[in-house]
Parts: sequence; C-alpha cells; structure tokens
Amino acid sequence: MTRIGTARLHEMKAAGEKIVSLTAYDASFAAVLDEAGVEVILVGDSLGMVLHGEDSTLSVTMEDMIYHTRHAVKGSKRAMIIGDMPHKSYLNPEQALTNARRLVEEGGADVIKLERGDSSICEMIRHIVAHDIPVCAHLGLTPQSVEELGGYKVQGREPAAAKQIKQDALAVQEAGASILVLECVPSALAASITAELQIPVIGIGAGADCDGQVLVIYDILGISGRQPKLSKNFLEVSSSIQDAVKSYVTAVKSGDFPAPEHQFS
Repeated sequence: MTRIGTARLHEMKAAGEKIVSLTAYDASFAAVLDEAGVEVILVGDSLGMVLHGEDSTLSVTMEDMIYHTRHAVKGSKRAMIIGDMPHKSYLNPEQALTNARRLVEEGGADVIKLERGDSSICEMIRHIVAHDIPVCAHLGLTPQSVEELGGYKVQGREPAAAKQIKQDALAVQEAGASILVLECVPSALAASITAELQIPVIGIGAGADCDGQVLVIYDILGISGRQPKLSKNFLEVSSSIQDAVKSYVTAVKSGDFPAPEHQFS
C-alpha cells in the first residue's frame, strides 16, 4: 500500500476535505491510527513530555527521534509519517540536511518538521527541499522556543505578533515547505493564514478553519496527566482506544472538532 504523500494533502485542501493527524511514538499506536483512517502520523518531540516525563521537549535527541520514528513506520502502512527535528538539530543548513537525511534514511520519515519561520530557518528549508526531502514548518507556539516565549502561551494575539506569524507563514511556503503546523494562535488569525496559503495548514489549538487538525494521542485518551483547552478526551465517551481514535477522526472530518471551547480568541 502506498503512503499518503504531500500531493494528496494538497488535493484535500483544494477539495475542502479535512486532514486528520495524531501523534504516535511506537508501532502499536501507529497501527491503531492507521486503521482508523488518520492521514498523518506525527512522531513529535512531544515524546519528551508524554513518554519521558520531562517538563519540555528540549532534552529530546536525534537518536530518540530516529528510534521512535522507525517504530511508528513499522506499525503503519498508509499514513504519512512526519518526524520532528529535535532541539538544536538544525543550527545551520548543513547540520539540518545531515539530520533530516538521518530521520528519513534511518527513521523512515516521509516528511521532516522544524520550528519557526525566520530567515535562517527559511534558508534551511530551501537547503533541505533542494535535496528532495519534504518539509513541514511549525509556527505559533513553537515548543522548542518555550524559554524565549516565556512559557506555553497563545501566540499572535497582539497585532504586531499576528502580522509576524502571517509573514513567517508566507515565507516558509515560499522557501518550499509543503505543510504548515500552526499551534496555539487565535482562530481568526489561523483562518486568515489558511485562506491565504496554498499549502495545507494543520492546526493544534488554532481553530476550526485550518485544513486539518493534530493532537497528542495521550491527550485524546486522557492519560497525559493534563487536559489542555485545545484538546478533548475522546475516550470518555468511547468503549476502547480504537473507538476513541475513530471518534476523533469522525469529529475532525465533520467539523465537530474543534468546538468553540477548544479554540482561542
């Protein structure tokens, strides 16, 4: 079975069909997500918090990401696999390309993801894409910059900050990113960016008008030790993990999730 590629996600955006994404860090969960019809499995550096018990993602290494990406690939057949580039793994274009290649060649990722959209990041995106590795950009609340941002806060509420996020979104698209993850921004800002960009925008805490949604699997199962505003415990009203994931897929596809209570203004 052929995996979903970036061209298919672009077709879904054009057709107005919602893209469904969840995180997975092992073969078992990846298989459940694949079977439920999730289009994109994100092997996120969020594993540092939900698997390792850390307060942030900053301690996650390339070896961690390669290991977990490889096993998510083994468990899935259809879903696109996006692998996170961890903190300090892309400090310059050559290092970024070396580690992107490792995530693809050793980990089996279809797409690599990196955070922020400043000029140096755009240079790295161009360099990676020039070597035929698809890139997913990540803007808004970027967890690897949590110390600079002063914590896990909604981004883009002030006009200047909103303008900068939109400029960065256009810049990463121009640099060659195929997908954008937009995290914890006001719904109106996310809707404007989604409408303006040609590439698919997958939101997490970014409102219902994004082209798709992504959440952390442990959050939708209520086992992460917290319940973020942007998420929902789908296991509460389901008889099994499999049913909870299917309920999430259905809710995203129908537009029932995210509801107003899961969004920011």
